[in-house]
Amino acid sequence: MNIMVVGGGGREHAIIKKLRENPTVEKIYCLPGNGGIAADAECVAIGSTDIPKIVEFAKNTGIDFAVVAQDDPLILGCVDELNKIGVPCFGPDKKAAIIEGSKVFSKNFMKKYGIPTADYEVFEDAESALEYVKTCKIPTVIKADGPALGKGALVCMTREEAVNAVKEIMQDKKFGASGDKIVVEEYMSGPEVSVLSFTDGETVIPMVSSTDHKRARDNDEGLNTGGMGTVAPSPYYTKEAEKQALERIILPTVKAMKAEGRPFKGCLYFGLMITPEGPKVVEYNCRFGDPETQVVLPLLKSDLLDIMLATTNGTLKDVPVEFSDGAACCVILASDGYPEKYEKGFEIRIPEDLKDKVYVAGAKLENGKLLSNGGRVLGVVGKGKDLGEAVKTAYTYAEKVTFKNAYYRKDIGKKALNALKEG
Repeated sequence: MNIMVVGGGGREHAIIKKLRENPTVEKIYCLPGNGGIAADAECVAIGSTDIPKIVEFAKNTGIDFAVVAQDDPLILGCVDELNKIGVPCFGPDKKAAIIEGSKVFSKNFMKKYGIPTADYEVFEDAESALEYVKTCKIPTVIKADGPALGKGALVCMTREEAVNAVKEIMQDKKFGASGDKIVVEEYMSGPEVSVLSFTDGETVIPMVSSTDHKRARDNDEGLNTGGMGTVAPSPYYTKEAEKQALERIILPTVKAMKAEGRPFKGCLYFGLMITPEGPKVVEYNCRFGDPETQVVLPLLKSDLLDIMLATTNGTLKDVPVEFSDGAACCVILASDGYPEKYEKGFEIRIPEDLKDKVYVAGAKLENGKLLSNGGRVLGVVGKGKDLGEAVKTAYTYAEKVTFKNAYYRKDIGKKALNALKEG
């Protein structure tokens, strides 16, 4: 099979490494990919949102199956356009991808179907929003309606922060047209858990849970990032929380999307807050998370391509989906200064025996050398029989991967391990 993966980060690298395990795979193309992915797939310099060129490439290259892994092309309807030329895809069509594409849609959708989430108000003009945040309960969370590279949700601990957030999103257009509408919602407390799920629109199979670390610095300090590390499974996702999430959130969401005439096929990501009242939805994503994918897929024992094909064909109930009993930890190596100003262009050295443990996000190939080319440069993944062993292994590996200006948090998994000790 000739496979095309649309995207170019660590998540895509993890997907490609897993797809390569299937013996029927002859060739994998990644659009646009990156310098690290080039070791495992042929990278093609077509942007992930250039839908006409993606379609043209698929047509001319004889692509048998496409994995649209990134949010923007999904929201823009990449799957729809590929389906028109007869290329089957893993990923939702445009109608279903709105579950991530519009926060207003997803909040109204949850309200309509009684799916637990934070209380909220929607605003389409800055004046009304500013009036509201002057009296609303603080802390609060303010979200841009549209996609914003995972940075469109601002947690406001003071009224001044809330006012500034409205101005930044709606008046200064920090996230462009994505901030034309905003959602102002109640602040929820509790640990966050990510649950990625395979679904063909009928059957839903949740993957192993994970917990992301969003803040740039140790002890959850510093600015929000795209994710500085992950562990799986999450100790906060107890059997009781899992049961509640499945009954109240996961199954009802897929059923409701079908009822809306928007059947969801692909990977549906549930960002959950484990509140004192039980799990509630923080957000939906219409694809694999990053860096959650980098710990979830290494624990998948079943064949990823078989699962993806079944998800697309509507036969997911007939395919085994098994995960190992162990644990995994991903430590992100970033350019120091990320997510603000940072230098790039430094040579990355990855020991030969660790190449299968490294998922590259921001790097380029130049004169045969792999150079840092982004904020989050790569993720190093360790596995173990339990979380303690996985964390220890990940850090042992992380110390051996080097580039100038490299920075990583030293406490990935620390809170999770403490939670396990406390029982």
